[in-house]
Amino acid sequence: MATDERNMPFIKHLASSDRKIRTSALDTLRTFLTAPTTARKLTELDYLKLWKGLFYSVWMCDRPIPQQNLCAELAELLSVLPTPTDDECVVVIPFLRAFWTTLSREWTAIDVLRMEKYLLLVRRVFGASLAWAGDGRKGKKSQEWTGTRVNRMLRLLEEWPLEKTGDLAKVPVGLRLHVLDIWVDEAEKLELLTGESDASLADSADFLAKLRRIVEAQSKSTCKPVRDRAKESLADDRLPWNKVSSSDEEETAEGGGNDQDGWGGFDD
Repeated sequence: MATDERNMPFIKHLASSDRKIRTSALDTLRTFLTAPTTARKLTELDYLKLWKGLFYSVWMCDRPIPQQNLCAELAELLSVLPTPTDDECVVVIPFLRAFWTTLSREWTAIDVLRMEKYLLLVRRVFGASLAWAGDGRKGKKSQEWTGTRVNRMLRLLEEWPLEKTGDLAKVPVGLRLHVLDIWVDEAEKLELLTGESDASLADSADFLAKLRRIVEAQSKSTCKPVRDRAKESLADDRLPWNKVSSSDEEETAEGGGNDQDGWGGFDD
């Protein structure tokens, strides 16, 4: 049974037209979510209600700076969610699933004047999700790109934003395209593309390879724009499999030099 809405009265205030009321409601939500016993009792429906309120909190937020701050604050909610030792994903994954469900449901109704702030929201939450999976939260230096968090996060990505069956009724084209646009950027911020993260090189490379396979599934989509965007993202020069090694460059240079040396032009 879903939690009684009387226990979450702040939800309706998240969509208030009054900025002070919205801010106060978000502070209350943050406190509410930090309580392990409370968060674990929330159902899928409860999380959907929370994200509906948060969606309209973004909707009502005007001006660029407040919008940017709000998107950052919503993404940072991941860092305050409890992670019980018996199942550290029991709260975070349902919370994120409700986020993707809500954005997928509302995406086509977002008008062009409001779309930019929702694009930013998706970027911030996606980046925070990858960071959480690697335990690379703000203030922590170590990352571990292996284990339960990583596996559950990868399954969630396959289930929602990069849903692999190509069900465009579940995840709209525009939302898929945006995630395909940003995944390399967010991986780069976590130093997954350079091998310079604190995680072992093998683990970070394995995580990136699994992300690659999820994106490759989009390159086989029945939707041409999705196919094309997936292929473009996989061909990004920043990705390690697209970088030309120094030995390849030397071979190319030597080969070009030999060809040039072998051509002396026509004799007079």
